Amino acid sequence: MQVYMDNNATTMVDPKVVEAMKPYFSELYGNPNSLHKFGTKTHPAISKAIDQTYKAINASDNDDIIFTSCATESNNWVLQSVWIDHIVNGDKNHIVVSEVEHPSILSTCKFLEDNGVKVTYLPVNEQGVVEAHTVRSFITDKTALVSIMWANNETGMIFPIKEIGEICKEKGVLFHTDGVQAVGKIPVDMQSVHVDFMSMSAHKFHGPKGIGALYIKDSQALSPLLHGGEHMGGRRSGTLNVPFIVGMGESLEIATTNIEEKMASIAAKRDKIEDALLAAIPETFTVGDRTNRTPNTILISIRGVEGEGMLWDLNNGQIGASTGSACASEDLEANTVMLAIGADNELAHTGIRLSLSRFTTDEEVDYVINHFEDAVKRLRAISSSFAKVQPTPGGEVQECELHHH
Repeated sequence: MQVYMDNNATTMVDPKVVEAMKPYFSELYGNPNSLHKFGTKTHPAISKAIDQTYKAINASDNDDIIFTSCATESNNWVLQSVWIDHIVNGDKNHIVVSEVEHPSILSTCKFLEDNGVKVTYLPVNEQGVVEAHTVRSFITDKTALVSIMWANNETGMIFPIKEIGEICKEKGVLFHTDGVQAVGKIPVDMQSVHVDFMSMSAHKFHGPKGIGALYIKDSQALSPLLHGGEHMGGRRSGTLNVPFIVGMGESLEIATTNIEEKMASIAAKRDKIEDALLAAIPETFTVGDRTNRTPNTILISIRGVEGEGMLWDLNNGQIGASTGSACASEDLEANTVMLAIGADNELAHTGIRLSLSRFTTDEEVDYVINHFEDAVKRLRAISSSFAKVQPTPGGEVQECELHHH
């Protein structure tokens, strides 16, 4: 059996989405900006995809949704354009982000710092979440932008976007959220939060890779990142990727239809895995409260088992997972999110992320549980750093910020 448990990295494209996309590769292939009928025949499909996207996140008619190549582009667009509009050509010099943002945010911030921008990296609490009052305490009269992710890619923890948005509104500061791990997984209602910009990416909710979008509240001004044409109302140059736009609209509609039902089904499978591993394996930890976590995500650490070794064993068992660690020259880098929430350096090298999807089956869940337990036994048996640990009496699972057994 092959089991894919890395859906926070990317998802399979829903076969229904593939079928919706097919006509726009070789049949209705015209450039939408062309005046002839080959181009204009694509317009209904683009309009439908735009409508599907607006409806899925409950955007208003006054808002803009601009299709991009991916969320990395959308994130770069917001940060670099705010830099140009409000720092280079304004009187601001400060941006606030969390220390656990996606690299497309953190790397752009490093670029901005190299160009004289002051960036504050907010700490997270023991659950791996930035608290709203922390955001408030670091906003100054020189702050141009706050950028805080809606949900974390490694832990699945959901951030207090509504509260942070209200603080930014009160302070007159622009607010951007990287919504990549939230859109299509949990309800996202742009009418219930104050968010100026939100990035999203289709391949996180069973759409194609290479297509994303940026939500812009009230169609407010934002200098283009790409120049060269009048596409998307002059906001984003480049010939529209019609089949992928169709795929994004279709996948988002499917993902958000009856989303609570989908969430409950996925969460039940996630909880079964988590409960089984915590009960069976001593010195095993999961990060974050389930009730404030995306329904598909588990970040689990097993003391004495390095993440890369576990990933290798899972891969040999035909299970696709991921680790926050990375081999860099001779050093194994610790999971930065786990370090941020206070895990010791040894434990921060052991993180494994399992992320499910609505296509994950009960049989796959059982297979993962069995293989995971066997893998830990194998790897601990050859570990020089793991002191043999006996289960606690009765096999209780202790509850704390890092939930462990």
